Amino acid sequence: MFIIKCTIVIYKENTTMRGINMKNITIVGTGHVGLVTGVTLAEIGHQVVCYDINENDIALMKAGISPFYEPELADLLKKNLNNGQLFFTSDPKLALVDAEIIYIAVGTPTAENGSVDLSNIKEAAKTIAENITKQEVIIVTKSTVPVGTNKLIEQLIVTNLTNEVNINIVSNPEFLREGSAIYDTFSADRIVIGSDCEKAASIIEEINKPFGETIFITDLLSAEMIKYSSNAFLATKISFINEIANLCEKVGANIEEVAHGMGLDFRIGTPFLKAGIGFGGSCFPKDTRGLIQQATEAGQSLEILEAVIKVNKQQKYLLMNKAKQRFGNLKDKKIAILGLAFKPNTNDVRESIAIDIASELTMQGALVTAYDPLVLEEAKQILGEKIQYALSIEEAITNTDMVFIATDWDEFKDFPLEKYEMLMNHPIIFDGKNSYSLDEISEYNIEYYSVGRPFHNKSNFYNLK
Repeated sequence: MFIIKCTIVIYKENTTMRGINMKNITIVGTGHVGLVTGVTLAEIGHQVVCYDINENDIALMKAGISPFYEPELADLLKKNLNNGQLFFTSDPKLALVDAEIIYIAVGTPTAENGSVDLSNIKEAAKTIAENITKQEVIIVTKSTVPVGTNKLIEQLIVTNLTNEVNINIVSNPEFLREGSAIYDTFSADRIVIGSDCEKAASIIEEINKPFGETIFITDLLSAEMIKYSSNAFLATKISFINEIANLCEKVGANIEEVAHGMGLDFRIGTPFLKAGIGFGGSCFPKDTRGLIQQATEAGQSLEILEAVIKVNKQQKYLLMNKAKQRFGNLKDKKIAILGLAFKPNTNDVRESIAIDIASELTMQGALVTAYDPLVLEEAKQILGEKIQYALSIEEAITNTDMVFIATDWDEFKDFPLEKYEMLMNHPIIFDGKNSYSLDEISEYNIEYYSVGRPFHNKSNFYNLK
Protein backbone atom coordinates (compact mmCIF):
# COMPACT_ATOMS: atom_id res chain seq x y z
CA MET A 1 0.00 0.00 0.00
CA PHE A 2 1.33 3.42 -0.96
CA ILE A 3 0.92 6.57 1.07
CA ILE A 4 -1.23 9.27 -0.50
CA LYS A 5 0.42 12.67 -0.67
CA CYS A 6 -0.98 15.97 -1.83
CA THR A 7 1.85 16.84 -4.20
CA ILE A 8 0.12 17.49 -7.52
CA VAL A 9 2.18 19.54 -9.98
CA ILE A 10 0.49 21.91 -12.42
CA TYR A 11 1.72 21.13 -15.93
CA LYS A 12 2.71 24.11 -18.08
CA GLU A 13 4.26 22.69 -21.20
CA ASN A 14 1.12 22.82 -23.40
CA THR A 15 -1.75 25.27 -23.41
CA THR A 16 -5.08 25.44 -25.21
CA MET A 17 -6.55 28.37 -27.05
CA ARG A 18 -8.34 29.27 -23.80
CA GLY A 19 -5.09 29.55 -21.90
CA ILE A 20 -5.54 26.48 -19.69
CA ASN A 21 -3.01 23.68 -19.28
CA MET A 22 -3.66 20.77 -21.61
CA LYS A 23 -4.04 17.47 -19.75
CA ASN A 24 -4.13 13.80 -20.62
CA ILE A 25 -7.60 12.93 -19.37
CA THR A 26 -9.35 9.58 -19.24
CA ILE A 27 -13.10 9.16 -18.83
CA VAL A 28 -14.21 5.87 -17.27
CA GLY A 29 -17.77 5.23 -18.42
CA THR A 30 -19.36 6.55 -21.63
CA GLY A 31 -23.01 6.98 -20.71
CA HIS A 32 -24.68 10.39 -20.92
CA VAL A 33 -22.43 12.00 -18.32
CA GLY A 34 -19.21 10.33 -19.39
CA LEU A 35 -19.48 10.92 -23.11
CA VAL A 36 -20.64 14.52 -22.75
CA THR A 37 -17.79 15.15 -20.30
CA GLY A 38 -15.23 13.59 -22.62
CA VAL A 39 -16.40 15.38 -25.75
CA THR A 40 -16.58 18.79 -24.10
CA LEU A 41 -13.16 18.43 -22.44
CA ALA A 42 -11.72 17.53 -25.84
CA GLU A 43 -13.46 20.54 -27.34
CA ILE A 44 -11.57 22.93 -25.04
CA GLY A 45 -8.25 21.37 -25.96
CA HIS A 46 -7.49 18.43 -23.69
CA GLN A 47 -6.32 15.03 -24.92
CA VAL A 48 -9.17 12.73 -23.92
CA VAL A 49 -9.51 8.95 -23.90
CA CYS A 50 -12.96 7.52 -23.19
CA TYR A 51 -12.97 4.00 -21.76
CA ASP A 52 -15.89 1.60 -21.39
CA ILE A 53 -16.29 -2.16 -21.06
CA ASN A 54 -19.15 -2.11 -23.60
CA GLU A 55 -17.29 -2.99 -26.77
CA ASN A 56 -20.31 -2.42 -29.01
CA ASP A 57 -20.70 1.17 -27.82
CA ILE A 58 -16.97 1.77 -28.14
CA ALA A 59 -17.09 0.53 -31.74
CA LEU A 60 -19.92 2.96 -32.51
CA MET A 61 -18.08 5.90 -30.96
CA LYS A 62 -14.87 5.04 -32.80
CA ALA A 63 -16.96 5.36 -35.96
CA GLY A 64 -18.20 8.77 -34.83
CA ILE A 65 -21.64 7.58 -33.75
CA SER A 66 -23.10 8.32 -30.32
CA PRO A 67 -24.92 5.35 -28.70
CA PHE A 68 -27.67 7.73 -27.55
CA TYR A 69 -29.28 10.95 -28.72
CA GLU A 70 -28.25 14.28 -27.25
CA PRO A 71 -28.53 17.54 -29.23
CA GLU A 72 -25.17 18.79 -30.61
CA LEU A 73 -23.28 15.79 -29.20
CA ALA A 74 -22.80 13.92 -32.48
CA ASP A 75 -21.20 16.89 -34.23
CA LEU A 76 -18.75 17.55 -31.40
CA LEU A 77 -17.91 13.85 -31.16
CA LYS A 78 -17.04 13.63 -34.87
CA LYS A 79 -15.12 16.90 -34.82
CA ASN A 80 -12.85 15.98 -31.93
CA LEU A 81 -12.45 12.39 -33.09
CA ASN A 82 -11.26 13.65 -36.47
CA ASN A 83 -8.87 16.26 -35.07
CA GLY A 84 -7.19 13.75 -32.77
CA GLN A 85 -8.34 15.19 -29.43
CA LEU A 86 -10.67 12.29 -28.62
CA PHE A 87 -10.09 8.54 -28.54
CA PHE A 88 -12.18 5.53 -27.51
CA THR A 89 -11.07 2.16 -26.17
CA SER A 90 -12.23 -0.87 -24.19
CA ASP A 91 -8.63 -1.66 -23.18
CA PRO A 92 -8.11 -0.39 -19.59
CA LYS A 93 -4.32 -0.41 -19.86
CA LEU A 94 -4.38 1.70 -23.01
CA ALA A 95 -6.91 4.06 -21.47
CA LEU A 96 -5.17 4.62 -18.15
CA VAL A 97 -1.42 4.24 -18.64
CA ASP A 98 -0.78 7.91 -19.48
CA ALA A 99 -3.70 9.45 -17.62
CA GLU A 100 -3.00 12.48 -15.44
CA ILE A 101 -6.65 13.06 -14.57
CA ILE A 102 -9.30 10.35 -14.53
CA TYR A 103 -13.04 11.07 -14.44
CA ILE A 104 -15.28 8.32 -13.07
CA ALA A 105 -18.66 8.55 -14.82
CA VAL A 106 -20.12 5.06 -14.49
CA GLY A 107 -23.75 4.31 -13.69
CA THR A 108 -25.02 4.18 -10.11
CA PRO A 109 -28.41 2.47 -10.38
CA THR A 110 -30.85 1.84 -7.55
CA ALA A 111 -30.47 -1.42 -5.66
CA GLU A 112 -33.48 -3.52 -4.67
CA ASN A 113 -33.59 -2.02 -1.16
CA GLY A 114 -33.66 1.55 -2.53
CA SER A 115 -30.00 2.24 -1.84
CA VAL A 116 -27.48 3.14 -4.54
CA ASP A 117 -25.73 0.22 -6.22
CA LEU A 118 -22.01 1.05 -6.14
CA SER A 119 -20.78 -2.08 -7.90
CA ASN A 120 -19.79 -0.12 -11.04
CA ILE A 121 -17.96 2.45 -8.92
CA LYS A 122 -16.03 -0.25 -7.07
CA GLU A 123 -15.09 -2.02 -10.29
CA ALA A 124 -13.96 1.26 -11.84
CA ALA A 125 -11.79 2.06 -8.80
CA LYS A 126 -10.08 -1.32 -8.94
CA THR A 127 -9.49 -1.04 -12.69
CA ILE A 128 -7.95 2.39 -12.21
CA ALA A 129 -5.69 1.15 -9.41
CA GLU A 130 -4.38 -1.74 -11.47
CA ASN A 131 -3.52 0.35 -14.55
CA ILE A 132 -2.39 3.85 -13.61
CA THR A 133 1.34 4.55 -13.89
CA LYS A 134 1.86 8.32 -13.66
CA GLN A 135 3.54 9.55 -10.49
CA GLU A 136 0.66 11.92 -9.73
CA VAL A 137 -2.97 11.22 -10.66
CA ILE A 138 -6.19 13.04 -9.80
CA ILE A 139 -9.35 10.94 -9.64
CA VAL A 140 -12.48 13.01 -10.31
CA THR A 141 -15.91 11.57 -9.51
CA LYS A 142 -18.66 12.69 -11.88
CA SER A 143 -21.09 9.89 -11.01
CA THR A 144 -23.83 10.74 -8.51
CA VAL A 145 -22.82 8.90 -5.36
CA PRO A 146 -23.91 8.79 -1.70
CA VAL A 147 -22.05 10.90 0.83
CA GLY A 148 -18.81 9.14 1.77
CA THR A 149 -18.34 7.30 -1.53
CA ASN A 150 -15.27 9.28 -2.55
CA LYS A 151 -13.55 8.13 0.62
CA LEU A 152 -14.41 4.57 -0.39
CA ILE A 153 -13.01 5.16 -3.88
CA GLU A 154 -9.79 6.46 -2.39
CA GLN A 155 -9.48 3.43 -0.11
CA LEU A 156 -10.15 0.96 -2.93
CA ILE A 157 -7.60 2.56 -5.24
CA VAL A 158 -4.87 2.76 -2.60
CA THR A 159 -5.47 -0.85 -1.57
CA ASN A 160 -5.26 -2.14 -5.16
CA LEU A 161 -2.43 -0.04 -6.59
CA THR A 162 0.12 -2.01 -8.60
CA ASN A 163 2.48 0.93 -9.23
CA GLU A 164 3.82 3.64 -6.97
CA VAL A 165 1.34 6.43 -7.62
CA ASN A 166 0.22 9.36 -5.51
CA ILE A 167 -3.51 9.96 -5.93
CA ASN A 168 -5.90 12.68 -4.90
CA ILE A 169 -9.69 12.47 -5.01
CA VAL A 170 -11.99 15.23 -6.24
CA SER A 171 -15.78 15.31 -6.32
CA ASN A 172 -17.07 17.26 -9.32
CA PRO A 173 -20.79 16.40 -9.55
CA GLU A 174 -22.61 17.02 -12.80
CA PHE A 175 -25.74 19.15 -13.11
CA LEU A 176 -26.61 18.32 -16.71
CA ARG A 177 -30.12 18.02 -18.08
CA GLU A 178 -30.69 15.35 -20.67
CA GLY A 179 -31.69 17.06 -23.88
CA SER A 180 -29.54 20.12 -23.16
CA ALA A 181 -26.36 18.59 -21.73
CA ILE A 182 -23.96 20.26 -24.16
CA TYR A 183 -25.51 23.66 -23.56
CA ASP A 184 -25.49 23.08 -19.80
CA THR A 185 -21.80 22.16 -19.88
CA PHE A 186 -20.73 25.33 -21.67
CA SER A 187 -23.19 27.55 -19.78
CA ALA A 188 -22.96 26.13 -16.27
CA ASP A 189 -24.64 28.27 -13.61
CA ARG A 190 -22.27 26.80 -11.04
CA ILE A 191 -19.49 24.24 -10.88
CA VAL A 192 -18.99 22.38 -7.61
CA ILE A 193 -15.55 21.00 -6.74
CA GLY A 194 -14.99 19.07 -3.53
CA SER A 195 -11.58 17.96 -2.34
CA ASP A 196 -9.45 17.70 0.78
CA CYS A 197 -6.38 18.66 -1.30
CA GLU A 198 -6.08 22.33 -2.23
CA LYS A 199 -3.72 21.71 -5.17
CA ALA A 200 -5.93 19.04 -6.71
CA ALA A 201 -8.97 21.29 -6.34
CA SER A 202 -7.12 24.16 -8.02
CA ILE A 203 -6.20 22.00 -11.02
CA ILE A 204 -9.80 20.87 -11.54
CA GLU A 205 -10.91 24.49 -11.05
CA GLU A 206 -8.54 25.54 -13.86
CA ILE A 207 -9.90 22.82 -16.14
CA ASN A 208 -13.47 23.97 -15.51
CA LYS A 209 -12.97 27.71 -16.00
CA PRO A 210 -13.99 27.61 -19.70
CA PHE A 211 -17.35 26.11 -18.66
CA GLY A 212 -18.58 28.74 -16.20
CA GLU A 213 -17.69 31.68 -14.03
CA THR A 214 -19.17 30.49 -10.73
CA ILE A 215 -16.92 27.79 -9.27
CA PHE A 216 -17.55 26.72 -5.70
CA ILE A 217 -14.82 24.79 -3.92
CA THR A 218 -15.69 22.82 -0.83
CA ASP A 219 -14.84 19.56 0.93
CA LEU A 220 -15.54 16.07 -0.46
CA LEU A 221 -18.53 15.24 1.73
CA SER A 222 -20.26 18.57 1.15
CA ALA A 223 -19.84 18.31 -2.62
CA GLU A 224 -21.49 14.89 -2.58
CA MET A 225 -24.38 16.24 -0.50
CA ILE A 226 -24.85 19.29 -2.75
CA LYS A 227 -25.63 17.05 -5.72
CA TYR A 228 -28.26 14.98 -3.90
CA SER A 229 -29.78 17.97 -2.15
CA SER A 230 -30.11 19.93 -5.40
CA ASN A 231 -32.00 17.16 -7.17
CA ALA A 232 -34.15 16.51 -4.11
CA PHE A 233 -35.12 20.18 -3.92
CA LEU A 234 -36.02 20.35 -7.62
CA ALA A 235 -38.11 17.20 -7.27
CA THR A 236 -39.85 18.84 -4.32
CA LYS A 237 -40.74 21.90 -6.43
CA ILE A 238 -42.27 19.64 -9.08
CA SER A 239 -44.41 17.67 -6.64
CA PHE A 240 -45.45 20.86 -4.85
CA ILE A 241 -46.68 22.60 -7.99
CA ASN A 242 -48.50 19.43 -9.07
CA GLU A 243 -50.38 19.34 -5.76
CA ILE A 244 -51.30 23.01 -6.18
CA ALA A 245 -52.41 22.26 -9.75
CA ASN A 246 -54.77 19.57 -8.50
CA LEU A 247 -56.18 22.06 -5.98
CA CYS A 248 -56.57 24.66 -8.74
CA GLU A 249 -58.83 22.28 -10.62
CA LYS A 250 -61.02 21.89 -7.54
CA VAL A 251 -61.42 25.62 -6.89
CA GLY A 252 -61.37 26.94 -10.48
CA ALA A 253 -57.97 28.65 -10.51
CA ASN A 254 -55.46 28.41 -13.36
CA ILE A 255 -52.12 26.84 -12.37
CA GLU A 256 -50.22 28.68 -15.10
CA GLU A 257 -51.30 32.02 -13.67
CA VAL A 258 -50.58 30.82 -10.15
CA ALA A 259 -47.11 29.49 -11.03
CA HIS A 260 -46.22 32.69 -12.88
CA GLY A 261 -47.30 34.84 -9.97
CA MET A 262 -45.30 32.68 -7.56
CA GLY A 263 -42.24 32.66 -9.76
CA LEU A 264 -42.02 36.44 -9.87
CA ASP A 265 -40.79 36.22 -6.29
CA PHE A 266 -36.99 35.96 -6.66
CA ARG A 267 -36.92 33.70 -3.60
CA ILE A 268 -39.00 31.12 -5.51
CA GLY A 269 -38.22 31.58 -9.21
CA THR A 270 -40.05 30.11 -12.19
CA PRO A 271 -37.98 26.99 -13.07
CA PHE A 272 -39.57 23.65 -12.17
CA LEU A 273 -42.97 25.22 -11.50
CA LYS A 274 -44.59 23.66 -14.57
CA ALA A 275 -47.48 21.42 -13.64
CA GLY A 276 -47.74 18.02 -15.28
CA ILE A 277 -47.86 14.30 -14.64
CA GLY A 278 -44.75 14.08 -12.50
CA PHE A 279 -41.03 13.57 -12.88
CA GLY A 280 -39.25 10.55 -14.30
CA GLY A 281 -35.87 9.81 -15.82
CA SER A 282 -32.66 8.45 -14.43
CA CYS A 283 -31.91 11.20 -11.89
CA PHE A 284 -34.77 12.53 -9.78
CA PRO A 285 -36.45 9.20 -8.91
CA LYS A 286 -33.11 7.51 -8.20
CA ASP A 287 -31.60 10.38 -6.28
CA THR A 288 -34.63 11.01 -4.08
CA ARG A 289 -34.82 7.33 -3.15
CA GLY A 290 -31.07 7.18 -2.63
CA LEU A 291 -31.07 10.20 -0.31
CA ILE A 292 -33.93 8.78 1.74
CA GLN A 293 -32.14 5.45 2.04
CA GLN A 294 -28.93 7.12 3.18
CA ALA A 295 -30.85 9.23 5.68
CA THR A 296 -32.52 6.09 7.03
CA GLU A 297 -29.13 4.44 7.48
CA ALA A 298 -27.95 7.55 9.35
CA GLY A 299 -31.00 7.49 11.61
CA GLN A 300 -32.55 10.61 10.09
CA SER A 301 -36.03 10.81 8.56
CA LEU A 302 -36.74 12.95 5.49
CA GLU A 303 -40.50 13.30 5.72
CA ILE A 304 -40.83 16.03 3.10
CA LEU A 305 -38.92 13.97 0.55
CA GLU A 306 -40.99 10.89 1.32
CA ALA A 307 -44.10 12.95 0.58
CA VAL A 308 -42.53 14.15 -2.68
CA ILE A 309 -42.15 10.57 -3.88
CA LYS A 310 -45.71 9.70 -2.80
CA VAL A 311 -47.17 12.70 -4.65
CA ASN A 312 -45.16 11.90 -7.78
CA LYS A 313 -46.34 8.31 -7.77
CA GLN A 314 -49.97 9.42 -7.57
CA GLN A 315 -49.57 12.12 -10.22
CA LYS A 316 -48.67 9.71 -12.99
CA TYR A 317 -52.20 8.27 -12.80
CA LEU A 318 -53.80 11.71 -13.25
CA LEU A 319 -54.66 11.43 -16.95
CA MET A 320 -55.93 7.90 -16.63
CA ASN A 321 -58.14 8.85 -13.69
CA LYS A 322 -59.56 11.76 -15.67
CA ALA A 323 -60.27 9.43 -18.58
CA LYS A 324 -61.95 6.86 -16.34
CA GLN A 325 -64.07 9.58 -14.78
CA ARG A 326 -65.03 10.76 -18.26
CA PHE A 327 -65.73 7.35 -19.83
CA GLY A 328 -66.39 5.14 -16.81
CA ASN A 329 -64.51 2.21 -18.31
CA LEU A 330 -61.49 2.18 -20.63
CA LYS A 331 -61.92 -1.39 -21.85
CA ASP A 332 -61.68 -1.57 -25.64
CA LYS A 333 -61.23 2.19 -25.91
CA LYS A 334 -58.79 3.23 -28.62
CA ILE A 335 -56.19 5.49 -27.02
CA ALA A 336 -53.26 7.26 -28.64
CA ILE A 337 -50.28 8.19 -26.46
CA LEU A 338 -48.08 10.98 -27.78
CA GLY A 339 -44.65 10.69 -26.24
CA LEU A 340 -42.80 7.79 -24.63
CA ALA A 341 -39.45 9.38 -23.70
CA PHE A 342 -39.28 10.64 -20.13
CA LYS A 343 -38.67 14.16 -21.50
CA PRO A 344 -38.20 15.77 -24.93
CA ASN A 345 -34.91 15.86 -26.86
CA THR A 346 -33.72 12.52 -25.52
CA ASN A 347 -34.18 8.85 -26.37
CA ASP A 348 -34.11 7.88 -22.69
CA VAL A 349 -37.07 5.86 -21.38
CA ARG A 350 -35.70 5.14 -17.90
CA GLU A 351 -38.47 5.66 -15.32
CA SER A 352 -40.63 7.21 -18.04
CA ILE A 353 -44.09 8.21 -16.80
CA ALA A 354 -45.37 7.72 -20.36
CA ILE A 355 -44.21 4.09 -20.40
CA ASP A 356 -45.98 3.49 -17.08
CA ILE A 357 -49.16 5.05 -18.42
CA ALA A 358 -49.08 2.88 -21.55
CA SER A 359 -48.58 -0.26 -19.51
CA GLU A 360 -51.37 0.61 -17.07
CA LEU A 361 -53.82 1.44 -19.85
CA THR A 362 -53.30 -1.99 -21.42
CA MET A 363 -54.03 -3.54 -18.03
CA GLN A 364 -57.31 -1.60 -18.06
CA GLY A 365 -58.17 -3.26 -21.37
CA ALA A 366 -57.52 -0.23 -23.57
CA LEU A 367 -56.21 -0.55 -27.13
CA VAL A 368 -53.12 1.65 -27.14
CA THR A 369 -51.16 3.12 -30.03
CA ALA A 370 -48.12 5.28 -29.25
CA TYR A 371 -45.91 7.65 -31.17
CA ASP A 372 -42.61 9.26 -30.16
CA PRO A 373 -40.09 10.98 -32.46
CA LEU A 374 -37.10 9.05 -31.04
CA VAL A 375 -37.80 6.16 -28.71
CA LEU A 376 -40.03 3.62 -30.44
CA GLU A 377 -37.35 0.92 -30.46
CA GLU A 378 -36.39 1.60 -26.83
CA ALA A 379 -40.06 1.46 -25.83
CA LYS A 380 -40.56 -1.84 -27.64
CA GLN A 381 -37.88 -3.39 -25.44
CA ILE A 382 -40.03 -2.59 -22.41
CA LEU A 383 -43.62 -2.78 -23.66
CA GLY A 384 -43.17 -5.39 -26.38
CA GLU A 385 -46.40 -6.21 -28.17
CA LYS A 386 -48.68 -4.79 -25.48
CA ILE A 387 -49.27 -1.71 -27.63
CA GLN A 388 -49.13 -0.64 -31.26
CA TYR A 389 -46.44 1.76 -32.51
CA ALA A 390 -47.11 4.54 -35.00
CA LEU A 391 -44.63 6.39 -37.19
CA SER A 392 -46.40 9.75 -37.06
CA ILE A 393 -48.86 11.72 -34.96
CA GLU A 394 -51.46 11.37 -37.70
CA GLU A 395 -51.12 7.59 -37.76
CA ALA A 396 -51.32 7.39 -33.97
CA ILE A 397 -54.50 9.46 -33.52
CA THR A 398 -56.53 8.25 -36.52
CA ASN A 399 -59.84 6.66 -35.46
CA THR A 400 -59.01 6.90 -31.75
CA ASP A 401 -61.41 7.70 -28.92
CA MET A 402 -58.95 9.86 -26.99
CA VAL A 403 -55.38 11.14 -26.98
CA PHE A 404 -52.97 11.28 -24.04
CA ILE A 405 -50.09 13.77 -24.37
CA ALA A 406 -47.32 12.44 -22.12
CA THR A 407 -44.11 14.12 -23.35
CA ASP A 408 -43.83 17.77 -24.33
CA TRP A 409 -42.07 17.45 -27.65
CA ASP A 410 -42.20 20.58 -29.80
CA GLU A 411 -43.62 18.41 -32.57
CA PHE A 412 -46.73 17.88 -30.47
CA LYS A 413 -47.06 21.54 -29.49
CA ASP A 414 -46.85 22.57 -33.15
CA PHE A 415 -49.32 19.94 -34.38
CA PRO A 416 -52.37 21.58 -36.02
CA LEU A 417 -55.36 21.24 -33.71
CA GLU A 418 -57.80 20.88 -36.59
CA LYS A 419 -56.22 17.50 -37.34
CA TYR A 420 -57.55 16.13 -34.05
CA GLU A 421 -61.01 17.09 -35.27
CA MET A 422 -60.40 15.53 -38.67
CA LEU A 423 -58.75 12.24 -37.69
CA MET A 424 -60.14 11.16 -34.30
CA ASN A 425 -63.46 9.43 -33.77
CA HIS A 426 -64.25 12.27 -31.38
CA PRO A 427 -61.72 14.99 -30.50
CA ILE A 428 -60.95 14.31 -26.83
CA ILE A 429 -57.50 15.15 -25.45
CA PHE A 430 -56.02 14.47 -22.02
CA ASP A 431 -52.95 16.68 -21.96
CA GLY A 432 -50.39 15.89 -19.25
CA LYS A 433 -48.03 18.67 -20.36
CA ASN A 434 -50.40 21.62 -20.93
CA SER A 435 -49.16 21.72 -24.51
CA TYR A 436 -51.81 24.13 -25.80
CA SER A 437 -53.02 27.47 -24.52
CA LEU A 438 -56.66 27.60 -23.48
CA ASP A 439 -57.22 30.50 -25.88
CA GLU A 440 -55.92 28.36 -28.73
CA ILE A 441 -58.02 25.37 -27.75
CA SER A 442 -61.15 27.53 -27.48
CA GLU A 443 -61.19 27.95 -31.26
CA TYR A 444 -61.75 24.24 -31.86
CA ASN A 445 -64.44 21.65 -31.20
CA ILE A 446 -62.20 19.71 -28.86
CA GLU A 447 -62.95 18.27 -25.46
CA TYR A 448 -59.78 19.17 -23.63
CA TYR A 449 -58.52 18.15 -20.19
CA SER A 450 -55.22 19.58 -18.96
CA VAL A 451 -53.42 19.85 -15.60
CA GLY A 452 -54.51 22.51 -13.11
CA ARG A 453 -56.45 24.54 -15.69
CA PRO A 454 -60.17 24.92 -16.42
CA PHE A 455 -61.78 22.16 -18.46
CA HIS A 456 -62.63 23.12 -22.05
CA ASN A 457 -65.42 21.58 -24.12
CA LYS A 458 -66.93 22.73 -27.40
CA SER A 459 -67.43 19.17 -28.55
CA ASN A 460 -70.88 17.84 -29.30
CA PHE A 461 -69.93 14.46 -27.94
CA TYR A 462 -69.55 15.13 -24.21
CA ASN A 463 -72.28 12.67 -23.26
CA LEU A 464 -70.83 9.91 -25.37
CA LYS A 465 -69.69 6.89 -23.32
